[in-house]
Amino acid sequence: MRLIISFAALFLSVILLQLSAGGVGPLDAISGLTLDFSKAQIGLLGSAHFFGFFIGCWWAPRLMGNIGHSRAFAVCTALGAMGLLGHTLTENPYIWAVLRVASGTCVAGAYTVIEAWLNAKVTNETRGRTTGLYRIVDMGASLAAQLIIAVLPPASYVSYNLLALLCCAALLPLTLTKASQPQTPDAPRLRPRLAWNCSPLAVAGVIVSALSSASFRMVGPVYGQEVGLQIGQIAFFLASFVAGGALAQYPMGWLADKYDRRWVLIWLSVAAILSCMITMVASGTGMIGVMLAAAFFGFTTFPIFSVSAAHANDFATSEQRVELSAALMFWYALGAIASPYVSSSLIESYGPGALFAFVAIGHAALIIFGLSRMRSRPSPEDRTNYVYAPRTSFTVGRLLRRQREGK
Repeated sequence: MRLIISFAALFLSVILLQLSAGGVGPLDAISGLTLDFSKAQIGLLGSAHFFGFFIGCWWAPRLMGNIGHSRAFAVCTALGAMGLLGHTLTENPYIWAVLRVASGTCVAGAYTVIEAWLNAKVTNETRGRTTGLYRIVDMGASLAAQLIIAVLPPASYVSYNLLALLCCAALLPLTLTKASQPQTPDAPRLRPRLAWNCSPLAVAGVIVSALSSASFRMVGPVYGQEVGLQIGQIAFFLASFVAGGALAQYPMGWLADKYDRRWVLIWLSVAAILSCMITMVASGTGMIGVMLAAAFFGFTTFPIFSVSAAHANDFATSEQRVELSAALMFWYALGAIASPYVSSSLIESYGPGALFAFVAIGHAALIIFGLSRMRSRPSPEDRTNYVYAPRTSFTVGRLLRRQREGK
């Protein structure tokens, strides 16, 4: 309990930020459908969010170094609030895309500050419990954020103002805390080639993970509307995906620690292709069938990023792990920027099933590449611990490094 209290301000900021930023993606998609945006324009909003996310990941560590943690967090939340409030001033999808760049920058920047603060304040004795609580808080708030659209009317002044209020409220716990600000860590160098040098398969894995997750989260509401789901049902459809991904972490982590991680990635992709097929078939089976299919899709696709990161870390030295984490996030961001626009355009041209066909093709390519990589070199004998890796900032590697090394 004392541990929870000591980090209460940080965790409360995470909850409020996730409710705000996590809710705007599905709300934008539903609002875009209400305002007769094309499906490609709705996908562009998701891609713009991840473009802003990439900017925030690169910029936030440098901003912290110049003005400190609290002020950097204030800058990021102000950008997020402005991005949300701007939605109420126009119904132009391209202006909304620019506003989503601001909200994406807010998310990455704010998480960078939070994770840097957590890393500086935890000790070796409290690191495992603290990061475990952090994951639970983040995942729980992400789940709630998907459900929030069930009660928010689309394309509404009230809805976007409520999310903006939550974004502003996230500023209060962190800025009012009496805890002293930690020293600002050096910004990790961004070396994308480091990830490829450590493991080409891990790079392919995080790109396919982005293809699955970003497409579903940003374009899933379009798919739901196309197959006849109501707004409240779409909220549970998205939440089922997150819940399935959360449930997968322990069993997939156990498998990734016990067996060759390349085989785990390959069989996860086989299961992901199966889940894509089941989800397409389940669209006509009623509410329960659709929700179970979405949960299975999350179960098979969500852990791929963490398994890929664990495999890459098996080939890295301790000194490389922070930069490796940043490099993997870079590749994830590239995949996440492209996939919402591509998948939404495919839905517009070929129908709702094209979303899961697109994801299935990505996983089929990962299977083929994984099998080819297994012939290139053996799996390392000494492996790092599997750690659930949140896709939140370039600096999360600092928070997780000691856990990977079992320290």
